[in-house]
Amino acid sequence: MTPAAGPPAAWTLRGVGIAGRDGGWDVVVADDGTIAEIRPAGTADGGVLLPGLVDLHTHLREPGGEEAETLESGGRAAAAGGFTDVFAMANTSPVTDTPERVRALRQLAAGVRVRVHPVGAATVGLAGKEAVDVAALAAEGVTLFSDDGRCVDDAGLVLELLTAMARQGTAFAQHAQSASIVRDGVVNAPVAAGLGVPGWPAAGEEAVIGRDLALAAATGGRLHICHVSTAGAVALVRSAKRDGLPVTAEVTPHHLLLTDETAARRGPALKVNPPLRSAEDVTAVRAALRDGTIDLVATDHAPHPARTKTCSWQAAAFGLTSLETALPVVAEVFADPASGAVDWAAVARVMSVRPAAIGGIPGLAGRPVTAGGPATFCLVRAERWQAGPDGWQSRSANSPFTGREFAHRVVLTALDGRITHGDRPAG
Repeated sequence: MTPAAGPPAAWTLRGVGIAGRDGGWDVVVADDGTIAEIRPAGTADGGVLLPGLVDLHTHLREPGGEEAETLESGGRAAAAGGFTDVFAMANTSPVTDTPERVRALRQLAAGVRVRVHPVGAATVGLAGKEAVDVAALAAEGVTLFSDDGRCVDDAGLVLELLTAMARQGTAFAQHAQSASIVRDGVVNAPVAAGLGVPGWPAAGEEAVIGRDLALAAATGGRLHICHVSTAGAVALVRSAKRDGLPVTAEVTPHHLLLTDETAARRGPALKVNPPLRSAEDVTAVRAALRDGTIDLVATDHAPHPARTKTCSWQAAAFGLTSLETALPVVAEVFADPASGAVDWAAVARVMSVRPAAIGGIPGLAGRPVTAGGPATFCLVRAERWQAGPDGWQSRSANSPFTGREFAHRVVLTALDGRITHGDRPAG
């Protein structure tokens, strides 16, 4: 699943910083795709190297949704965002719910610019009625199971799934959304009345998380909570971790930066599942990411054609694109308010190290940039730039950050020595 660009050739990055190290370094990449040498350099003005980013939650749409995204265009977008590994959610057509479909997806993804790791559906056809054959999919290398886009709302089925996760050493990633509470909500409840649309209460997320944490405690099965968005959800996860439960959690870039008031101003273009929440919720999830309660940032990259985002609140599709802007958003979260200095080791932890570990691919991704290791990294520079509207690599342009100015940009991405985004360094 490495890019079909021929064998890598030797090249050198000069005068760069490396996340977790002090000083400036020259990084020499060998023609076998490994890092041959890291030697001291006089300066570190060439940017900062991070291990290749890992997205545990990507919607690549192919097969079946190629109008919005293809594996090729999604791979381009991921590489442009600094990602070398992405976990492709199962809500495609057909659904990734059998070993044959896992193999078919891997074959389709051969030659794109990132390694694509298929996420197995949790239930057959995403219908929420019958668990998939977890053992058969795990034997095919699937490490993560999810019906993302749909909550597995049946407690008995979640119990069955988590029991299977415990047996196989895999993880169940839950889209926490109680249908009986959320109903036809489209925006965070506190702003819904002013918009004249149905509200989406925080309890719709928190009720499912509380129930599933009890089931994880009962089974020992690993529970991963997708796109945490409320202060109450953060409190539940924090308590579960204190109790030693096998739970991990993610947050999206848009839930770290944008609020329900932003959605109310900008309209259905910012319709997302779960919805953008209050400023207090944003403060809570940012603090939880910094203190480790939330383990990682996952993009929930959800491309849609423009026509599906330029209609009424009720008719608009849920979802936003995030692969190309995730890194600068997270850099803002980990920047010192006074100096602007970014804690790059923390950024690497939440965007590479933890997602690689939770996704079960630590041998492939999330490794520190070290001599003898794979030349799988991204180079970030302090550079002012405005996101979109032109230049998106994704086939869809439903980004919540179009027009926003960022302070950092991915300028080069490499996977096993092959440059997948950016220009080869001179000399």
